[in-house]
Amino acid sequence: MKIVVTGALGHIGSILIRTLPDAFPAAEIVMVDDLSTQRYCSLFHLPAKGNYRFLEADVMTADLDAIFKGADVVVHLAAITNAAGSFEIADQVEKVNFKGTELVARACLRAGAALMFFSSTSVYGTQAEVVDEDCGLEELKPQSPYADSKLRSEEMLKAMGEQGLRFISFRFGTIFGVSPGMRFHTAVNKFAWQACMGIPLTVWTTALDQKRPYLDVEDGIKAINFTIERDRFDGQIYNVLTTNATVRQIVDTIRELVPDLEVSLVDARIMNQLSYTVSDAKFAKLGFQATGDLQRQLRDTVTMLRGVRR
Repeated sequence: MKIVVTGALGHIGSILIRTLPDAFPAAEIVMVDDLSTQRYCSLFHLPAKGNYRFLEADVMTADLDAIFKGADVVVHLAAITNAAGSFEIADQVEKVNFKGTELVARACLRAGAALMFFSSTSVYGTQAEVVDEDCGLEELKPQSPYADSKLRSEEMLKAMGEQGLRFISFRFGTIFGVSPGMRFHTAVNKFAWQACMGIPLTVWTTALDQKRPYLDVEDGIKAINFTIERDRFDGQIYNVLTTNATVRQIVDTIRELVPDLEVSLVDARIMNQLSYTVSDAKFAKLGFQATGDLQRQLRDTVTMLRGVRR
């Protein structure tokens, strides 16, 4: 088996590449990353039993036909993921997230490889109490260029599925948890970083009691391996999350770990009055069970960062 992972050195990819040798012994693992975020450390101490090959390449310009030749699965993680920051770089987000996904998908179609695409629960923008993958267009109102690029990519892949592309689309909740290539630009990880550095948590004024979906990075990895093991590239969209939580719940959990935590309320362009719960029942019906733990991952993150606290 040959598995290609784009964005292999990122938050999710850096753990995934370490689990693949156990999940798929003898598989050839091709890691593709443009190193734009300089996460070289994601390549350190890879399992000795892994059959790895690393390619420093940008999916926008690389010879994808050559890279994907003979591939069974392409796990497409390469993307710009900063939703709040995407307003200032909307054109770049469109290029990388939408056009890049199209290039990868067309190369998969030519190579006969199955594609795993990662969308986001950010595509939801609704006042409905609970939303799922079958909600109407009126409940799909992306609140950022990032989320819009993901929703448009979903629609593009559906059309390519009619041309023969085998794929699956995951709407992942906001990722949290420790990994070699982790970042600290989204809610849970960012809050843990601020708390450990003695920086007041910046919380959106209207957001304290808004509910949002979050995903333990380990559950994300389990979902990927689960899908490859079962060859479940059915052209469907699945929500994947560990929990729906409010900002207040996250802040309270961090305060248990960092008692002198300070909170500063701020306004942000991306936020509004929306609050909703995302259902993951569709993916659960396939036999997947999320077992992640927000409190445990926050404890591990804080423990890792305590040594650098100012």
